[in-house]
Amino acid sequence: MSNILHSQDRSDVLSHVAENLKRIRLASGLSQTALATASGISRRMIVAVEGGDANISLSSLDRLAAAMNVGFVDLVRDPSRQSRDNIDAITWRGRKPESEARLLASTPAASEAQMWLWSLAPGEHYGAEPDPQGWHEMLFVTEGALTLELSGERKRYPTGTFAVYSSAQPYSYINEGDDIVRFVRNVIS
Repeated sequence: MSNILHSQDRSDVLSHVAENLKRIRLASGLSQTALATASGISRRMIVAVEGGDANISLSSLDRLAAAMNVGFVDLVRDPSRQSRDNIDAITWRGRKPESEARLLASTPAASEAQMWLWSLAPGEHYGAEPDPQGWHEMLFVTEGALTLELSGERKRYPTGTFAVYSSAQPYSYINEGDDIVRFVRNVIS
């Protein structure tokens, strides 16, 4: 399986990478040659990526981001979106159309990240106290429909959807349906 970011459509993440790489590089005051030296990625590859003419590995994108003191997400997110936490972009494609990796969201982490697998039976409810400031949660619903209540406001998330939010507020997971709800929960502190 390849870890190369492939583009089949100029409207996808490679066009974002091309635009973001050039913008961030220039804002950092780096020439393509200086970025090549700092990242260990050839200048020729940087020129091709900025021109939207090359596929690049995810690890090479990590190296470019590190050399410019930004995160991976800063290179792959849609520059027209204001929100940093909701990315929803395909960052890898396999040989078959069904094979893809979609980066859904990102949030800062200072000390720890936890991954949980949750399930709620019909009518079940879990209420949580607010976490400390700076903590976040990321949920992805794999089965059923989860109702998420944040500071008294409810929103329903059906299978295949996700939520990213600060958990430094009262929140609850609720199954208002007739079927079991399953979701992946990431806690970032």
